[in-house]
Amino acid sequence: MTFARAWSVALVGVEGRLIEVEAYLGGGLPRTVIIGLADASLAEARDRTKAAVLCAGFRWPPQALTVNLSPATLPKTGSHYDLAIVAAVMAALGDVPVDSLEATVLLGELGLDARVRPVRGVLPALLAAADRGLTRAIVPALQVGEASLVEGLSVWGVQTLGEVAAVLRGEPVVSAPPEIAVAARPADSADLRDVVGQAEAKFALEVAAAGRHHLFMTGPPGVGKTLLAERLPGLLPELDLAEALEVSAIHSLTGEPLEAGLIRRPPYADPHHSASIASMVGGGAMVALPGSVSKAHRGVLFLDEAPEFSPKVMEALRVPLESGRITLGRSLATTTYPARFQLVMAANPCPCGRYGVKGAQCHCPPMSVRRYAERLSGPVLDRVDLTQRLLPMRRSYLRAVVGTGEDSRAVAARVLAARERQAHRFRGHFWRTNGEVPGPELRRRYPLPDGVEILDAAVATGRLSARGVDKVLRVSWTLADLDGAERPLAQHLHTALALRCGDDGRNDGRA
Repeated sequence: MTFARAWSVALVGVEGRLIEVEAYLGGGLPRTVIIGLADASLAEARDRTKAAVLCAGFRWPPQALTVNLSPATLPKTGSHYDLAIVAAVMAALGDVPVDSLEATVLLGELGLDARVRPVRGVLPALLAAADRGLTRAIVPALQVGEASLVEGLSVWGVQTLGEVAAVLRGEPVVSAPPEIAVAARPADSADLRDVVGQAEAKFALEVAAAGRHHLFMTGPPGVGKTLLAERLPGLLPELDLAEALEVSAIHSLTGEPLEAGLIRRPPYADPHHSASIASMVGGGAMVALPGSVSKAHRGVLFLDEAPEFSPKVMEALRVPLESGRITLGRSLATTTYPARFQLVMAANPCPCGRYGVKGAQCHCPPMSVRRYAERLSGPVLDRVDLTQRLLPMRRSYLRAVVGTGEDSRAVAARVLAARERQAHRFRGHFWRTNGEVPGPELRRRYPLPDGVEILDAAVATGRLSARGVDKVLRVSWTLADLDGAERPLAQHLHTALALRCGDDGRNDGRA
């Protein structure tokens, strides 16, 4: 036998494409050639796989060996092709049956000592393989739990190349895969009751959670902006199966282990303000990897000290904020990642944080305060639904509110009820929450609240843009859902406008 083939998967974004790994034994001097747009880590597989095969006591072809990765026009990156390459070579030499590779997908990196090492992207790769009709998967033993999340596949976990050969020959595996001690993902320990006072900010956080609205908090240091943002994921409902698979596939691409099962809790990403554009939206040489906006998909992206982020990084958020996805073009491939995140930003009023605070002295020059505020552009702020100003608490008020306030569980119950009302209202449509409904559909399909004349006045005075009008309407529907109303009332519209513009002393519509 001079020819054999095995199957692996190439990952382009979160989409997997089945790759046919062909091995051909020809005449001539001994050499190994890998073709099919392989990157550096894959091109080095010719030396890595040969050393692993010889170390495991198997044969390596004494003549010219050509390994082709088809389709040849698709870029191939990563070291997870090692197992498929070795399996095809061993089948061409007759060391394993060719038939055993027909419906088997192989993923794993080989060490020089023939150990099988974990690789990233197992979950999305096996989802693609199952969709193409493959029925068996051979993966690193440490990733059996992740591979078992895919239905319709018989999963084998292997620790060494010898075990790979035993599985392909139908022999019993010599050493069973190790028992993996998996710690369950910790429950949300950050409770909303930990934040003292700030009743208005807590209400804005509840509204943001209920409708998946973007939130901007501003105030002096130490008033609780970061504490509130960290507690937002604990107010959000758990992900359903489709969302959990989507989120888990993205995190598998980044190398996060999924042995504890699918990610059911909304993710939380808080990149440092020194983050680059590539780390925020994704990047890479041949095929771009996901960035923070995709890691926060179906969850929360928190930007603390937002004005300190590079203006180019902030402007890069404009498209995913509206479309819910990010498309990254590279020389060899264009990759699209989902990025439907909930943006939360926090900022100080000035570089020193004391501007406008009663009883505090700000030493920042007026132009410094202005330049600091202008670091967040108007187009970015126009995409934010809620603006909340936090003020320092007085000492007497601080003593009065210690130990009071609702916990996250009570607020999360109201958020879940509001989300269920939205799911019922939007059944049959792509969108699921008020924050996702397109403006034209919102105005055409659903009744407008009473008193919309105030929006005309806000537009005429420059307080609202056309996008801002849609956002106020979305927030008014969320307020109605929290109150259990069939449609927004005038009080909901007034409160939504106040939340949008960051007004103080507003009526929350419940009085």
